[in-house]
Amino acid sequence: MKILVRNLDRLTTEEEMKCLFQAFGAVQSCNLVIDPVSGSSKGFGFVEMPKPGEAKAAIKNLNNQTVGSNKIRVKKAE
Repeated sequence: MKILVRNLDRLTTEEEMKCLFQAFGAVQSCNLVIDPVSGSSKGFGFVEMPKPGEAKAAIKNLNNQTVGSNKIRVKKAE
């Protein structure tokens, strides 16, 4: 299942994001969206988790959690 993670602190790394989701199960991939001009994070990214049950648990538990200085928003990617 592909998961959209929004409102990330611009200093959050892919590794930190991956660790958050690994608490709920296997993470297939983790990608931050990077601004090509500045090279910094645009504040959102995608995580892919192969098992839907684990992905749903991650969405439920991580949505509205504070990571860094921001409350992240987590939902299934459309």
